[in-house]
Amino acid sequence: MKLAINGGAKLRTTPFPAYNTIGTEEEEAALRVLRSGKLSTYLGTWHADFYGGPEVRALESEWAAYFGVKHAISVNSATSGLYAAVGACGISPGDEIIVSAYTMSASATAALVYGAIPIFADIEEEYYCLDPKSIEAKITPRTKAIIIVDIFGQPYDRDAINAIAKKHNLYVIEDTAQAPGAMLGDKYAGTLGDIGIYSLNYHKHIHTGEGGIIVTDDDTLAEKLRLIRNHAEAVLSAKGIQDRSELINMVGFNYRMTEIEAAIARCQLKKLPTLLEQRLENTAYLNEQLAQIPCILPTKIREGAKHAFYVHPLQFDAEIAGMHRNRFIDAIKAELPPTLLREESTVLLSYGYVKPLYLQPLYQERIAFGRDGYPFSLSNVTYPQGLCPITEEMHYHRLVTHEFMRPGMTKSDMDDVVSAFQKVWDNKAELL
Repeated sequence: MKLAINGGAKLRTTPFPAYNTIGTEEEEAALRVLRSGKLSTYLGTWHADFYGGPEVRALESEWAAYFGVKHAISVNSATSGLYAAVGACGISPGDEIIVSAYTMSASATAALVYGAIPIFADIEEEYYCLDPKSIEAKITPRTKAIIIVDIFGQPYDRDAINAIAKKHNLYVIEDTAQAPGAMLGDKYAGTLGDIGIYSLNYHKHIHTGEGGIIVTDDDTLAEKLRLIRNHAEAVLSAKGIQDRSELINMVGFNYRMTEIEAAIARCQLKKLPTLLEQRLENTAYLNEQLAQIPCILPTKIREGAKHAFYVHPLQFDAEIAGMHRNRFIDAIKAELPPTLLREESTVLLSYGYVKPLYLQPLYQERIAFGRDGYPFSLSNVTYPQGLCPITEEMHYHRLVTHEFMRPGMTKSDMDDVVSAFQKVWDNKAELL
């Protein structure tokens, strides 16, 4: 059977189902807020409404109860949550924050917002989270925090990394945007460090269009997070805060979530267990089936962990395949249609994930704020190619990610995906 990439018939032409978690519950919740006429009740001053309206407060209470934390603080995006977290930790210009090179850009730029220098550590070869050994090697007297990413839905190595943080007196900020509901032992991802951040962006497990939730068990950090979220500088004097140390990074922002978003998020949170279970069932099936393709290595899950599978990461063995990963995956893409929701099939099936962050122009040119390159001008740190060899190896040669395990995909849909992999494997001679 001739491969589609060489002019043969596609294995499947029917589009895959769109991923849509919004239903009548969210519609009614949004209408409830609209009918109330109160789309936000925040005040950027010391007042009862400093903490937001009834939907925001209810969401925060329900989120804290679900994830077993003392404080949940809603924000308008997970990016805002990361920025607020760095500020709450008292980070100063010239400080260093260890970050992952293989993640969404905000996980690293959060350091820059407060004048700190991102220090990129390498990832684990099997799990893709930050490697504790690489973290330890990157620590200097300037290091003040680690921004961990539960990448693809995999919880980070809590015991090893938290021990390093305790040894060096560092904060652990946990970016859990891709891992709501993931667990390590009896604790949820997002609650494993000092501060955790969840995303409610439109393509996450659950969403409100845009939005995020910050969680912490630390009362002091929680209060700083709320101040940064809502015009801290206009609130401090009324709260009686005068001590110089308490004013650090208390230039506030407007990171506030609306009442409609909060109402929708309350409905979405109730759906998370079912949606996550579907991801786990679908991924288990695809892991088993795709493992029968000799050049595809299935996902590994950390011992004691429950994965959340934002995407399904696989590894490709070029030696077994006799060709580069990109050639093989391009042939599979040619066999399959795009999703109804997104135009490009490369979104559903990709080689690699994101370009290693330190190779972006921002870091290569050491230009962020102003003409003189602040805050890079405070440091001699550079970002050469080869800085994180495992990250580069995975991105350019070995990692394969796909989203065919999303809720809404039927067994028949997934079987078509498996058949596409099998067709390419069986006819790989056409690609050589």
